[in-house]
Amino acid sequence: MTNQQTERKEKISILGCGWYGFALAKKLIENGYSVKGSTTSEEKIAILKTENIQPYLVNFEADKTEYDVDFFDCDVLFICIPPKKNSPQLLDFPVKIEKIAEAAQKAKVKQVVFISSTKVYQDGNFVVNENTIPQPTTDSGKAILAAENILKQNQTFTATIIRFAGLIGPERNLAKHFAGKKDIANGLAPINLIHLADCIGITEVIIKQKAFGKIYHGVTPNHPTRKDFYTKACIASSLEEPSFIAELLSWKQIESKNVPEVLAYEYVFKNWDKYFETLS
Repeated sequence: MTNQQTERKEKISILGCGWYGFALAKKLIENGYSVKGSTTSEEKIAILKTENIQPYLVNFEADKTEYDVDFFDCDVLFICIPPKKNSPQLLDFPVKIEKIAEAAQKAKVKQVVFISSTKVYQDGNFVVNENTIPQPTTDSGKAILAAENILKQNQTFTATIIRFAGLIGPERNLAKHFAGKKDIANGLAPINLIHLADCIGITEVIIKQKAFGKIYHGVTPNHPTRKDFYTKACIASSLEEPSFIAELLSWKQIESKNVPEVLAYEYVFKNWDKYFETLS
């Protein structure tokens, strides 16, 4: 028998089938994985079914815990539920992650992948990578870092952390937020972004290589200034050009050591000109 015939693909559970989680589920199913997906909405159950995702209603809010233990019967659990910014639920986010960790522990899940964010880093006027110790200054950054630590400290499963930079791609054209605006501050600060195609690509490589147990920064290794990137993005999108103040205030530039060195991943959108072509 060939290796392809004998290889058993992991059973994947994706907690949170939002913009990224739903796209990941569809891609993994396309590549032959068995995927369970969760939602907090009855209406989305039918949508998950149409994509051959095994649907589950799962809720870990502070005042309501609801889940089927079968959802956690998996080889790899993805947690894709970012805290809601400026929400009363933000402070409860670590508690929610603690509950999820307990459910995963009871089900004897061996691999947990947490979709985190580069928001855990402050604007320290520096270049950071996975070896840099985060010192978040925002409530959302503090909540996300606390969630990371809860999962990393659990001894019953291996925690993998993927910190994504700003997300762009289908239905997420950030140029719309800048179109026509004047005197936008910090025009010379570098951007830290990643396209959905590369979010999915990095995730797939981690699964295929079984490269678990590390922190990965998912960020495109190309950092034009805010002024250059968003001006070109607006032009490509046929939107009114914005104007930026040519100044460099607080900033950070996110880099990754582990994505190129551990995964040897090649970015789909390593050249932003290729991305601008998708907007026209």
